[in-house]
Amino acid sequence: MTDLTKIHGARERTVATGGIELCVVELGDAARPTVVLVHGYPDSKEVWSEVATRLADRFHVVLYDVRGMGRSTAPSPLRGGFTLEKLTDDFVAVIDAVSPDRPVHVVGHDWGSVQSWEFVTVKRTEGRIASFTSMSGPSLDHFGHWIKQRMKRPTPRKVGQLLGQGAKSWYVYMLHTPVVPELAWRGPLGKRWPKILERVERVPAGDYPTASLPTDAAHGAWLYRDNVRARLTRPREDAYAHAPVQLITPLGDAFLSPRLYDQLELWAPDLTRRSLPAKHWVPRTRPDQLTAWIGEFVTAHEAREGGVPARRATPSGKYADRFGGQLVLVTGAGSGIGRATAFAFAEAGARVIAVDRDAESAARTAEMAQLIGAPEAWAETVDVSDEQAMEKLAEKVAAEYGVVDVLVNNAGIGLSGSFFDTTPEDWKKVLDVNLWGVIHGCRLFGKQMADRGQGGHIVNTASAAAFLPSKALPAYSTSKAAVLMLSECLRAELAGQGIGVSAICPGLVNTNITATARFAGADAEEEKRRQEKSSRLYGRRNYPPEKVADAILDAVVQNKAVVPVTPEARGAHLMSRFTPRALRAIARMEPPL
Repeated sequence: MTDLTKIHGARERTVATGGIELCVVELGDAARPTVVLVHGYPDSKEVWSEVATRLADRFHVVLYDVRGMGRSTAPSPLRGGFTLEKLTDDFVAVIDAVSPDRPVHVVGHDWGSVQSWEFVTVKRTEGRIASFTSMSGPSLDHFGHWIKQRMKRPTPRKVGQLLGQGAKSWYVYMLHTPVVPELAWRGPLGKRWPKILERVERVPAGDYPTASLPTDAAHGAWLYRDNVRARLTRPREDAYAHAPVQLITPLGDAFLSPRLYDQLELWAPDLTRRSLPAKHWVPRTRPDQLTAWIGEFVTAHEAREGGVPARRATPSGKYADRFGGQLVLVTGAGSGIGRATAFAFAEAGARVIAVDRDAESAARTAEMAQLIGAPEAWAETVDVSDEQAMEKLAEKVAAEYGVVDVLVNNAGIGLSGSFFDTTPEDWKKVLDVNLWGVIHGCRLFGKQMADRGQGGHIVNTASAAAFLPSKALPAYSTSKAAVLMLSECLRAELAGQGIGVSAICPGLVNTNITATARFAGADAEEEKRRQEKSSRLYGRRNYPPEKVADAILDAVVQNKAVVPVTPEARGAHLMSRFTPRALRAIARMEPPL
């Protein structure tokens, strides 16, 4: 964890408000848009250190310890000293000190988000907040209405949602008990908390949280006691956001159900939704992704405030809340499934790197990706079978674009012909592209994901041929079966690092792979005839590559292991598991070419 006060250019000051003193730290150029990061419970401002240092290159970043935590003083008495009204007083005092003439962009996590919902819905801050990014902390008023709606008209689904969130909120009940939470935090829990976060939340080891944790947590219990019961039983009717809101939902949050944010648009009309496969402490586990989303949202709404037309902040694709702003690299992106996949991620708002050995095709894909919705898109030319070229590509991508969030190893070539007609050169070419190309991608870009420690996903395009033997496709089927097994092995190895691995097995898809496939043992004229015939066969089947692209995005979202796409691929996959003898009999049949 970075010591905020030791960062070059960091300025620390004290802001007095309501009889207490708040410790405030500023990073970056004060002339730039101001982003205020508000921490949660039982944290101090240092929970934001990784995000803050990344944002400071572009923004004026402000962090402060909430009253009673970190290096801020505590109210006396504690009871009644942590109400949302008093927390709002603190916030106003901070922004008056750090940005008196311009509205600020607020980002809150956990209780920092809970109190920031108050900031963005009360009249006295109207015009002072340019945007609000919320994560892992609902408005208590919205929560109260959510509960009342489900109790007023109970249905099995609504009762299940209430019971589910009630179970997740077990810690709230504990924090309302007298004395016990304070004793626990000042005793064994305070000592074990860092290890608990490392084991359960996969928070990186280090000097987080700060040494003030036991006292911070003991004081912070009054956040719950002073506010939760009062607001849940008597929620405000006017809790409407007067600024644009970006909601980031960690899908693996152990304390909050995503259902809490159903119909949030009623309270926040200008709402952008994001989601990511992560647990509660995303400022520590996913700082890169948060920085990208916060920066994009702040920039869009700064432009709006400045009278300049803002770029659309919310992509329109089906998975826009999941992939917006993420970095996706697709090999074989010049045509077919690769191009369709690049376009699908672009439509979801991802930044796309289109890789192909054909420079012109890669460039065309990148250009179209930007028109479709990618904030940024780049074309890179490389032969995936060339180890040194792939190493240079990985170095360039990391240096210029960042660490890839989703890698799609899609590049491949087709080869048909009997085993004895397939020469060693044929075998080498097929394995170099179809297998070694995948190995190079997984090894180089997967290693960058693992070293970053913030999760990711790898998609490897295999084939229905991976589990469908054929005497006409020995080399191709072998290469794709190897890709399938490689994916399964990698999935097991990387699961503990939050990196998913999926093998996609398309089947008969109408792409140009048939027009470029080679036929071992055939002369040029016969090879051309077979290419044309296979192209007509695939054309009559007419299964579009866009459906495969949809399956790829769904595989990443659902973290699926093996995805047969077409009906024939699904059927072959089932037969390989339950009736393998029938598949072996089919393998002896002559192909219709």
